[in-house]
Amino acid sequence: MSGNQRGVQDRRTAPHRRLTLDIERVLGVSARQAIRAEFRYDPALPLTVSVEFLSEGGPRVLWRIGRDLLKQGLYTMSGLGDVRMWPSSLGEGATARLQLTSRDMAALFELPVPPLAAWLEHTYSLVPAGQELAGVDWGVTTADLLHGPGEPSE
Repeated sequence: MSGNQRGVQDRRTAPHRRLTLDIERVLGVSARQAIRAEFRYDPALPLTVSVEFLSEGGPRVLWRIGRDLLKQGLYTMSGLGDVRMWPSSLGEGATARLQLTSRDMAALFELPVPPLAAWLEHTYSLVPAGQELAGVDWGVTTADLLHGPGEPSE
């Protein structure tokens, strides 16, 4: 199939890649809450994945999480500080736990590994590991840091 066909987007130029998962918020040993999580990847911001958590009757909560942290966390302990992820069960129904903390909240989620792993692999086909910063114009970026965006450099 060609990216030029009607209704077909070219994978390399599509602005966002999305994955919607039904996950669980772990409230206690035997208490869980069903949550919907929408994962979004934008190749223009290749280091991060945006995750929006949607709970019935609750507010939408958006977190930006490192793509590499998510991938590593599917198989081993990953992350420091506010975002941590680790595998919680192996095998056919493999799951991983995602812990998010901030000043005013803490939440623990259980995520299904197979669909998240497949989706993350797709993001790496869009922007391969190690190539995330290949398109950065370091001269412009450095000038923006030193002089502010849009200000002429001397």
